[in-house]
Amino acid sequence: MTAWLDLVTRNRLAVALVTALIAAVGLWSFTTLQIDAIPDITGVQVQINTAVPALALEEIERLVTLPIERAMGGQPGLDQTRSLTKTGLSQVTLLYKDGTDQLKARQLVTERLTAVQNQLPPGSTPQLAPITTGLGEIYYYTLEWKRPPPGMSAQRQLMGLYEAQDYTERPMLRAVAGVADVNSNGGLEEQFVVQPDPVRLKMHGVTAGELAEAVGRNTENAGGGIIRRGAERFTVRTEARVTSAEAIAAIPVKFAGGILPLTVRDLATVTTGAAPRQGAATQNGRETVLGTVMMLVGQNSREVAMRVEDALPGVEAALPKGMAIDRQYSRADLVDRTIQTVDKNLGEGALLVALVLLFVMGNWRAALIVALVIPLAFLVTTGGVHALGVSGNLMSLGALDFGLIVDGAIVVVENSLRLLGQRRRKKGEDLTADERRKVVADAARMVARSNARSAPKAAGSLPRRLSGSPPPYARSCVTLPIRRSAAATSAPLSARSS
Repeated sequence: MTAWLDLVTRNRLAVALVTALIAAVGLWSFTTLQIDAIPDITGVQVQINTAVPALALEEIERLVTLPIERAMGGQPGLDQTRSLTKTGLSQVTLLYKDGTDQLKARQLVTERLTAVQNQLPPGSTPQLAPITTGLGEIYYYTLEWKRPPPGMSAQRQLMGLYEAQDYTERPMLRAVAGVADVNSNGGLEEQFVVQPDPVRLKMHGVTAGELAEAVGRNTENAGGGIIRRGAERFTVRTEARVTSAEAIAAIPVKFAGGILPLTVRDLATVTTGAAPRQGAATQNGRETVLGTVMMLVGQNSREVAMRVEDALPGVEAALPKGMAIDRQYSRADLVDRTIQTVDKNLGEGALLVALVLLFVMGNWRAALIVALVIPLAFLVTTGGVHALGVSGNLMSLGALDFGLIVDGAIVVVENSLRLLGQRRRKKGEDLTADERRKVVADAARMVARSNARSAPKAAGSLPRRLSGSPPPYARSCVTLPIRRSAAATSAPLSARSS
């Protein structure tokens, strides 16, 4: 300890350079530190969602949820398996141990889903949820008509919003770096509705199944091969994909003895309608379409939200005329406000500690030395947080206690001031630079030795002695007489002067 203190006090320039280097590294770490509002402690997980619209709850649990759970068992690193069965939905969540590779886990789940696919009911297709967590919702926006086209009905407006969200805005936002997916709520999905007429079906001897089969068979394109004519080749293909209700109504269903075939129009009514929905989104009392941007796991929420913000003008330019995007929530705003709160609290706390030190110690140089410990300790802590990959947030940065940070520095500096004053009074003149260096080293050595001796060696141990010869670190102690009653004798009491 003595040699180390002598080395440090003799090479003040080297100590200053090392301190500046550490501060520079801490400052760089702080500028590149991932800042978030709250820490995301979600572990590695993979979620499997299966839409089953035509079965009861018991059947979904028995035919979908349980087979998927059994197929997922035995994976490397798998810790827990949870499942949830709702009306029309089977959800299985796989929780893995910390350190498991997220992409490798998803690959194993995909392989096992391929093997269990044949055991599931027809029409049930399991899908993996996006690589995100419960804190991944970083941006909300709504689509609305500022100036709808003249004569457009309310139903048609909602259909237009849904179509713009799913086919224009969602694909463009998913291309933004750090975005896992974009969820949609509200709007109406446009569909062609075929309503069979039982009377006409019975009159023409056609069943509802035959009508559905005829419609499905005549709505797909197909290749017809190649026709050679001399040196030329012609590609033959059929264009049977319908794009309007009139085209569906003209699909032939049955060829009877008449000249014209029996069409869908003769058996049913074909209109343009909307798919059944289970929810809606409203803004200011009007129906709208709500978009939720989900962030990839491990990304910086503030940076991803700002990228989405920058991409919205280009997305809005691609929307139909009269349609606009209304920004509702951005995680970047929350993070910025959190940073402002932390900066304000840390700045006020540091200033208050510095003022108290100046008032208590009565020496501005000593107060400045102690106050410098606060930013240095903060920068060193930031470097460690950055090296460990932990984000800076309200819980980690806001928990700094300046009183604990400067406690050791106050004791060392105060002891140094006391010893310097005693030596100056004893010598009767100012100390030389070498003498001041030795006094400061002795003061630091005294504090370190005092802390080492005051630490108990075992639980419940008492101080080694309460009387007798003073310990080595009490050479600077003074003896104060205590006046007692006449029946008692006076005895000295050793007390350390502060």
